Parts: sequence; structure tokens; C-alpha cells
Amino acid sequence: MVSVRFVSRSAALFLFLSLCGCGAGDRLSPSQSGAAAARDLHGAASAQHKGRGASGGVIQHVVYIIQENRSFNNLFMGFKGATTQNYGYDTNGDKIPLHSQTIATTWDIDHSANGFFAAYDSGKLDGWNNEYACCGQPKNYAYAYAPKSETKTYWDMAKQYVLADNLFQSQLDGSFIAHQYAIAAYANGEVNYPETEWGCQGGKEDVIATLKSNRTYGPDVPVCEDYTTLGDELDGASLSWRFYTYPYNSDGGLWSAYSAINHIYNGPDYAKDVINPAKQFITDVGDGNLAAVTWITPLFENSDHGGMDSTGGPAWVASLVNAVGQSQFWDSTVVFVIWDDWGGFFDPVAPIYLDYDGSGFRIPLIAISAYAKQGYVSHVQYESSSVLRFMEDNFGLAPLAASDSRAADPASDFFNFSQQPRKFTPFKASKIKASAHFNGNRTPVDGD
Repeated sequence: MVSVRFVSRSAALFLFLSLCGCGAGDRLSPSQSGAAAARDLHGAASAQHKGRGASGGVIQHVVYIIQENRSFNNLFMGFKGATTQNYGYDTNGDKIPLHSQTIATTWDIDHSANGFFAAYDSGKLDGWNNEYACCGQPKNYAYAYAPKSETKTYWDMAKQYVLADNLFQSQLDGSFIAHQYAIAAYANGEVNYPETEWGCQGGKEDVIATLKSNRTYGPDVPVCEDYTTLGDELDGASLSWRFYTYPYNSDGGLWSAYSAINHIYNGPDYAKDVINPAKQFITDVGDGNLAAVTWITPLFENSDHGGMDSTGGPAWVASLVNAVGQSQFWDSTVVFVIWDDWGGFFDPVAPIYLDYDGSGFRIPLIAISAYAKQGYVSHVQYESSSVLRFMEDNFGLAPLAASDSRAADPASDFFNFSQQPRKFTPFKASKIKASAHFNGNRTPVDGD
């Protein structure tokens, strides 16, 4: 029997993932008829991209901050100019008013592929009540939005710069696959979560399920993969990159995506370009050291992830944005802030069927730059791989796979690179707790 699998290590997050898996079925919902199969890694990539991005060389640095598990509607319900909704429906046909729910929940909602199909309910978008949740969740747990008192920093960023309200997950499931898409726009057909570890640490026995073109489970494949990533392309173009995260098996180390890429994990790049702890980013920028492409992932308590019982996310993001804005790099940098999947929370906009594993639900994206339009809400259709497409086009790199090949580049929509660079005003946010920048030596707790 095949079942949806959730990782079972590293802090309280694993407890929620594993318990959510109890409600998963044996089989995923079928795809729409006529859907194309997943493209082969190399067949998906188009011919070598010869153009340069719309910035014309103005943008020399891209910073990609990856937060966790919030639908667009959950974080930005009621934002002026954005498409949001304050009610939804359940599978009984009842209209459910959305309620305000603090980010600091002690419970989490299933956001596996089965959670997606439950909520999607063949396009009716009324199955949010059928997503599994744990533990101690309130009634109508998915029909919720975060209060503005907690998300004000995000709203302030969106009001000052660009908010995309029509961007969808490139994948339809949760964080492990989302983070592979963040570095490769691809995951070799993998779905949901690894059997044990989230990287090459698990060895040859650690496997993950795959998704066929008809959205049924295929054979397991090793978690430790060897497909091409953006880091490889940057290396080939002699461009610098860094992935700021936390040590594996520590708070936040779960999202160290390059640990699942064999030639990175077992090669020189891992010691050179995968940096921990993530707080080193602030020090590096202050010292005049910023790579062409930077990824940054949070500690659990600063991630906005359900079940963390913390509201540290906005302050953490503000600390990173302020570090760039107050540095010598402000006039040459774009900062993207994204949430990797919907986290089980209601959203009123139906996902667009692109292929076997996408798209998923709407997620927020904020673009911050001296050249970003001010207070602009973009309604253009994007997906999470649009961020990689921007990087590829800006630095003259080839697309990696089907997702970034099809994804729209937001350069000409979000920015005006001919304008005088705007001055940066730091964002005010509550101070981050001392634990938010710990050194990565905390002992993880199994969540079995």
C-alpha cells in the first residue's frame, strides 16, 4: 500500500507533519484529461537563453527569502487592490466566514498532495474542511486569515513596493518539493516528503514517492538526487551564489535544499556556498560581501509555519531586508520574499492546471528594490519558478526545466530600471528574540 509520507525528524514541526499523514489516502486524485507528462530534465530546458534581463545589468544581486506555508488570502486578506475573499464554502455547501487567527498556532494543517486535492475538490474549492489538521485546532481551522497586527510589516513592504496576487505554487504539495523548485525548478517527479531524512544524509535507503502524469503514485526514487540546479549554472557562468540556512538536524536545517543534491552535498560547493547559521547573511552584507544569487531560509520560529507557536517571521524578514536596504548593495539588488506553499489555509482563487504537479494554490510574493514600482499589486499570472526565471534572464542563464521555461519573468512588470533608484526607508518591526539567531547547536527532537 502506498501512503502519503511525512518526515519524522527535527523539532515539533515533524510531529505535525507525521500526524497529518494519518488522514491521507492511498491514491491521489486523477489529473485532467490530456495532461502532458512531466518533462525530462534536459528535454524541458529550452535552447540556451541568449538574452539578458530587462535590468540591462543594473541588477547584480538577487536575494530570495523563502518563508513557509501561507496562502495569499491568509496573509493579505483585505489588502487594497488585491483579490481576496472573507468567506469560503465547505463540502456541505455551507458558507463559512473567515476568522482572524494568530500566526502563532500550536496546530498545523496537512499540506501534502492529498491536502491539495481535498481542498481543491475537483475545482470546486470547497474541501478545506476535509484537510487533516493536528493538534488542538479550532473549528474551521483552514478558513482563517492572519491579523494585520501581526502582519503589518509584510503589508508595509507590499505598500512600498510590489505585491503579486496571481502567483501560484509551481508544485502542488509541501515544503520539501517547494524548496527543490526554489533551487532547480524541478524535483524529478517527486511528491510529498522523504521516507526519513530530507537530504543525502539518509543514504541510499532513503526514498520518496513520485507522481505520474495521471497524478497517481509512481515508483520511489532516492532522495539524494543529481539533477542540475541554478547553483550549477551560476558556477558555470563564474557567478557567485550562497544558500544561507541552518545545519541539518538543527532548528531550521530542514529547509537546506542543497543537502538533497548529491554533487553539491558531497562536493566543494557545500562547504563553500551553503552557509550556516543564516544570520551570517547580515554580517556578510554589512562587510560588503553579497553573492550574485542568495537564498535564505528561516528558523522554525521565524518561518510563519503553523504549529510553531511564534510570530517571529515578520521581524526576521524585516531584519534581512533592512540589511540589504542599508548597505552599499541597495541600488544593485532585488529582494524577493515568498511563502513556499499554502500551508492548508483557504484561498478563493482556483489553481491553474499546468502539468501533473502544478500549479498549486496561490501564495504571496513581495518584490523589493530601488527600482520596484511603488504600491503596485500585480495581477499577472506567475508561479514560484518565476523568481528563478527572473534570475536566469537577468544573468543570461538557460532555463532548467519545464517550470521555469514556462514561467513569466516579472522584470518588466514589477520594475522600472530606467528610473532613479529610490531611497530605502528601514522597516520597523519588533526585535527578534535571541533564539531567532542561535548558532545552530540546538538538539533536535524526534516527532514520531
